[in-house]
Amino acid sequence: MGNDSLKLLVVLLKASGTVNRKVKKDMLKYGVNPTEFAVMELLFSKGRQPIQHIGNKILLASSSTTYVIDKLVEKGFVNRISCIEDKRITYGELSAKGYEFMNKSFPQHRETIDEMFEHLTYEEKEEAIRLLKKIGLGD
Repeated sequence: MGNDSLKLLVVLLKASGTVNRKVKKDMLKYGVNPTEFAVMELLFSKGRQPIQHIGNKILLASSSTTYVIDKLVEKGFVNRISCIEDKRITYGELSAKGYEFMNKSFPQHRETIDEMFEHLTYEEKEEAIRLLKKIGLGD
């Protein structure tokens, strides 16, 4: 590994750690953990989703997905809905309480994220997205 590759790795990991800490801290102030928030954000932006697919969309193991959905159902934020056509499929959908929560918290969360990257220009953000996607494709 070249010196420049090692330096890139260190900078990338430090940046990732900083972003993760800030995002986690922001989500926790709404009374949910980052995984719960990620599930609700997915349902908020994409609507009803098969529970079996939620984990893949937010990079979560299927056993963990069930646990998170159970917790969100207990809190009243998510409803489980059985598929009429295929009994093997169950959907997760935000409840009225879940929509109310996301309508209140998501704009504030988005503002926090905007502030985190406010020192970058639009072009720099686009370039970072392009480069990080390029790194991610090496998998």
